[in-house]
Amino acid sequence: MEENMKLATVEDTVEYHLFLIPDEPRDPEKHKEILQKYIERIMTHFAPMLVPYIWQNQPFNLKYKPGKGDVPAHMFGMTKFGDNIEDEWFIVYVVKQITKEFPELVARIEDNDGEFLLIEAADFLPKWLDPDNSANRVFFHQGELCIIPAPRKPGAVSWLPSTPPTIPQALNIISTHPEKILASDSIQAAVNRRIRGYPEKIQASLHRAHCFLPAGIVAVLKQRPRLVAAGVQAFYLRDPIDLRACRIFKTFLPETRIMASVTFTKCLYAQLVQQRFVPDRRSGYKMPPPSHPQYRAHELGMKLAHGFEILCSKCSPHFSDSKKSVMTTSPLWAGFLESLKKNDYFKGLIEGSAQYQARLEMAKNYFQLSVNRPESSLAPSPGEEILTLLQTTPFDIEELKKEEANLPPEDDDQWLDLSPDQLDQLLQEAAGKREAEPISKKEEQNYDLTQVSESMKAFISKVSTHKGAELPREPSEAPITFDADSFLNYFDKILGPRPHESDSDDLDDEDFECLDSDDDLDLKTQGTGEEASLKGTLNDLKSYMAQMDQELANTSVGKSFTTQKQMEPLSQTTSNNSDEEDSGAGGSVMTPVDVDLNLVSNILESYSSQAGLAGPASNLLQSMGVQLPDNTDHRPTKDSRMAVIRRRSCILESQHREKPPANHKPPSTTPLWTICEGEINFYHIKLLNF
Repeated sequence: MEENMKLATVEDTVEYHLFLIPDEPRDPEKHKEILQKYIERIMTHFAPMLVPYIWQNQPFNLKYKPGKGDVPAHMFGMTKFGDNIEDEWFIVYVVKQITKEFPELVARIEDNDGEFLLIEAADFLPKWLDPDNSANRVFFHQGELCIIPAPRKPGAVSWLPSTPPTIPQALNIISTHPEKILASDSIQAAVNRRIRGYPEKIQASLHRAHCFLPAGIVAVLKQRPRLVAAGVQAFYLRDPIDLRACRIFKTFLPETRIMASVTFTKCLYAQLVQQRFVPDRRSGYKMPPPSHPQYRAHELGMKLAHGFEILCSKCSPHFSDSKKSVMTTSPLWAGFLESLKKNDYFKGLIEGSAQYQARLEMAKNYFQLSVNRPESSLAPSPGEEILTLLQTTPFDIEELKKEEANLPPEDDDQWLDLSPDQLDQLLQEAAGKREAEPISKKEEQNYDLTQVSESMKAFISKVSTHKGAELPREPSEAPITFDADSFLNYFDKILGPRPHESDSDDLDDEDFECLDSDDDLDLKTQGTGEEASLKGTLNDLKSYMAQMDQELANTSVGKSFTTQKQMEPLSQTTSNNSDEEDSGAGGSVMTPVDVDLNLVSNILESYSSQAGLAGPASNLLQSMGVQLPDNTDHRPTKDSRMAVIRRRSCILESQHREKPPANHKPPSTTPLWTICEGEINFYHIKLLNF
């Protein structure tokens, strides 16, 4: 960690930092003692929620981290959440609640992607905020998400640094101006949507299933339910070397198997179920036929037994169990246990009873892993924990077999199968969108296709850069406004000037800043001859474009566009030369292209060709908030499909197209792709059909 805190570099890992404010000079030893007390208070307060939680890889933990450079001493934790992203968001909830319960603490959280809270709220971030200037700006304080703003101009706000703040600067800003750095409601809502439902959501993320397991594993899971995660991960990530230990089982013999109820997280259960595996014949794990009513229980138990055997095979045969005694001799343990009793962790159970001892063992394990976490070299591996429990915890197989008759029912696993509608709903919830209401038959018959063309025009009018294009957030945005003069000025700059030439004097500063050219143009040195040459070049270009359009008009490309009806005859002799007009020869007028009709026609053709699946047309329209009715035509021919398209698009001619002004004179030719006249390039839109 340097002056600006670096993001986590380990894959699928989240880091969290808790700072004490105000950031004042303190004696290092005294400050360490204060932070240690906070760790004890935090872990004790949230113990009822954290103790029974089953983590995918590593639990939530806190430890003292001494100051380094400009970063003051603080509380630090790191958790590898692996494939279960819900562990990361549960930690976000816990960190937020910590700052709410302890207002004098400020927290920041990040993973290997960086500021993932900003990634979650990317659609609502201010324009100035990007990955380059977001360092040390995002914090939790008093249960609220805070984003330290940047001044528009250096020195405009005295308490805001012009560069990304350091940790001491950020802590000082939060303590002195907490009300001015709150994130907007939309950003807060985007983050809160991901952590909504906790802590009740914890139970909903669990899945209970019956497993035919060796008695030793059943006894271990009774003492340490969290070890089911290590067993599943060992089986899920197995390799041929691991499977050598499973040819002949030495620790968990198949002859001792009994039926038991095991609690998984949904992620762990899915990982175990979806793995196809056939045990070695020498292992002794024989499977019943798939039609057997308890085949799933036998399969789950066989896979889990392989995982536990792999864990134990990686342990030294003479490992030391002295590591366990380190925990109970810690000076924090007595205070931690007393705090648990004050917070009614034991729920009034009689001290010494079986249930009391079970909760006490869970508390000890939680304390060792989260509060008094040892260095990695001293921490026992899951296999060592399993072997220690087998040696120290006696169990009676006959007593365990008697419990088979009173097993709780297992949960339904229909959640593994998602229908297309459920998948769409999950995607909409993940994107923060409301579920789209189905379109009624009446609405389908009267569907207004103008919103398709208007949304597309609004999309094209948005500014795009190398970072991408901005999608319109509302489908009812104002229609596109096109400044032809400004566009022609840009065109002049790009094509007209020579190395010693410049643009005309009517360019303002704003236009000049929009250029992406590296040429050093001098706006003050320009001759009238050069200006005339520039206009001549532009006229030649327009002439070439007109000739190109004339040639394309008689090809299959030109005929593929639907054209408008002639608004007025070119001359009095036009009616006598209708054949000339059809052939496009001489001075005839090209029939203007119906921009809106071609746009809607091609999009509907693309939408129809998707056959109800995802595709470019539906993805583009949904991103702009436009929902088309389902295609009820079964295997339509091209002619019938085009008839439907034209019938549905007729409203565009009557409602959407604006009448030309009285002094408007139609152009002699209407190019097929004239951007200068405000038309749209439909060659790109036609690519949707491929």
